[in-house]
Amino acid sequence: MIPVQGMQGQQVAVLGLGRSGMSAARALVAGGAVPLCWDDTTTAREHAEAEGFECRAFRDARDFDDISRLIVSPGIPHLYPAANPVVAAALAAGVPVDNDIGLFFQSFATAAWNGFDVSPRVIAVTGSNGKSTTSALIHHILQEAGRPCQLAGNIGRGVLDMDPPHDSEVVVLELSSYQTELARSLTPDIAVFTNLSPDHLDRHGGMGGYFAAKRRLFAEGGPDRAVIGVDEPEGQYLAGQLSESPGDDRVIRVSVAAKLSGPGWHVFARKGFLSEYRKGKQAASIDLRAVPGLPGAHNHQNACAAYAACRSLGLAPKVIEKAFHSFAGLPHRSQFVGEKNGVRFVNDSKATNVDAAAKALAAFEAVRWICGGLEKEGGLASLGAASSVKKAYVIGREAANFAMQLPVAAEVCTTMEKAVAMAMADAEPGDVVLLAPAAASFDQYDNFEKRGEAFVAEVEKFL
Repeated sequence: MIPVQGMQGQQVAVLGLGRSGMSAARALVAGGAVPLCWDDTTTAREHAEAEGFECRAFRDARDFDDISRLIVSPGIPHLYPAANPVVAAALAAGVPVDNDIGLFFQSFATAAWNGFDVSPRVIAVTGSNGKSTTSALIHHILQEAGRPCQLAGNIGRGVLDMDPPHDSEVVVLELSSYQTELARSLTPDIAVFTNLSPDHLDRHGGMGGYFAAKRRLFAEGGPDRAVIGVDEPEGQYLAGQLSESPGDDRVIRVSVAAKLSGPGWHVFARKGFLSEYRKGKQAASIDLRAVPGLPGAHNHQNACAAYAACRSLGLAPKVIEKAFHSFAGLPHRSQFVGEKNGVRFVNDSKATNVDAAAKALAAFEAVRWICGGLEKEGGLASLGAASSVKKAYVIGREAANFAMQLPVAAEVCTTMEKAVAMAMADAEPGDVVLLAPAAASFDQYDNFEKRGEAFVAEVEKFL
């Protein structure tokens, strides 16, 4: 646990008693603060009270007279589309609003570091797609290189549930826009921006607000080094804002759309080969085509970002390349499930938006595509031709409407069981049956993991 520093003896309100909220409450107690908790769900309050926490309803600004800060869980809106009433009351009372990420960065460094030979460092990864894979890949590379490290944030453990860091340890954090938009302290040593595509637009008041939430990690965090995906205008803009000159190597530009040139530090992938250039000269090259855990251009982008972050720590290209080959990938993210009669099955349930699904489709040549679910804002217009798709098999409560918007032949299946069965019946040797929903899961499943597990269970019946 990371005890919260700087709040000893203060009363702190905690709104939302899920994983991050309860973790924050425990860390506040460990640091000598007094958490007062609330959740609209009776069961959540009962669990907190059973653990010894006091629960208090916060109805208006007067309820915050004795509160020094409000800690808000990631799923609770504080501004758009409308502030949660408790958050609104805190803001009306002039009480600062924060989250567990802010508490972490406020509390990570301690006096114990004075005895370390090398201070611990934090790599924070954000972006629309690829955050989890990039974070896990960085962590895997560090492990393979023998570096002490921990993985936390939106993947792995909660940030305040981590162990206090050891000498020279590296902490890898995956941070969503919900986490970066509100944290009062954001001070990573290395910050990574993978890419940007429309997502969570209602929560952020549009694309500009969504980008602004991501940008805070860099503009307010002031990392020593920034790894920026520049395949979208926002990434190019961010890299330009952080650079003092074209040759400023504190910014490493990453691309899978173009060969990067110039006097700066660049890492890009073209035709399956990763290349590193510094000051106009090639420093390294890696053939990614034979790396089984990183298929497709979208995973090559993840590889470039992870490579750049690890190079920033001084790891040698050969060490990173070796670790690439032992990376198994993550469940529900281009996860190879199995193969039968020349047909491969791949689970990319994490492809919850159109951009992620398009990248998953582009990784294969002949796809039986299982898609559908709770459609996100913006629809499917940006999907493009999807030329690799032989046929789509649509699941979800609104499967018929979803299917009508697709640019390919589609079969309305509604259930995962029927979709897998029909895809399997139609599949020919060389085909890939791919789950890449391009939609949220909440119409049929609790989360994308449950949806991916349902796909795997159906596939295993055939395997």
